[in-house]
Amino acid sequence: MSTKQHSDDRGAFAPLSPALIWQLSAPHTWPAAIMPVLIACACALATTGAVSPAMAWLLLVICILMQSSVNTFNDYFDYVKGADSADDNVEVTDAVLVYNHVNPRSVLAAAIALLTAAFLLGIIVILEAGLTPLAIALVGAVIVVAYSGGKTPLSYLPVGEAVSGIVMGGLIPLACYQVLTGSLDFLMLLWAAPTVIGVGLIMMTNNTCDIEKDIEANRRTLPVLLGRPRARTAYRGLMVLWIAAILAIVPIWFPTGIAVLPFLLLAAYPLLRALWLNPLVPASRIGAMGQIGSANVALGALYAAALLF
Repeated sequence: MSTKQHSDDRGAFAPLSPALIWQLSAPHTWPAAIMPVLIACACALATTGAVSPAMAWLLLVICILMQSSVNTFNDYFDYVKGADSADDNVEVTDAVLVYNHVNPRSVLAAAIALLTAAFLLGIIVILEAGLTPLAIALVGAVIVVAYSGGKTPLSYLPVGEAVSGIVMGGLIPLACYQVLTGSLDFLMLLWAAPTVIGVGLIMMTNNTCDIEKDIEANRRTLPVLLGRPRARTAYRGLMVLWIAAILAIVPIWFPTGIAVLPFLLLAAYPLLRALWLNPLVPASRIGAMGQIGSANVALGALYAAALLF
């Protein structure tokens, strides 16, 4: 349905208030931006002994702005393509265009503004660290737009989990590590493997719960291709790999952090058990998204603690 048709059916648009922009930014998804920066800072501090707190905070703000932009772009494109509705088991605060009569063009402008703000702040980073983080950021920005926009968005293909995991969980730590240490060390990509998996699982949680909705929208996500039983099996396999990656990386490269691992396992068990038992169906979507977000925070924070110990 076009923007004009929406306006004709329901009257004049309401203004896009700061509260609605906050909802579009979807703060509950920010662990996908915060944890990669935290892991990069932990690795930088562990390998060099010092990082700039001001630069670390700046990188965190930039990544949150980029994550917020992704969320806002995604809401806009899903709405204008008719992929979102009030029947999709989403919270009111997680579907601004569905539950609030705001102009979709204002939402698109907000997404562009958030991305622009991230790049403007990135100028400070570039002046400090050179063009390498700019090159990585440009790759990320292209993928941000390609993920939700275009004739065939990446979110409509069975690569969403891999793309979001690699970009948010891999490229962001790589870029942040280079900024904080002055060294482009691709070993950082290996150290970031747990965040790649954790961020990818956020996307897979959403897509597995949304299989029926995505089929109707002609989305060919990975869970759609697998079907729910096999998608849940793959999901559980990735959860095991998530823990295994941490249990392998810490003893090999950061052995003094082994002391933190028992606490990590104790904290992870109830969260991952809940996800393991979650049927990942539309009715359990809201709970599942909260569970995977909490798991990313707990595992990310304790993994960072192990790196720093």
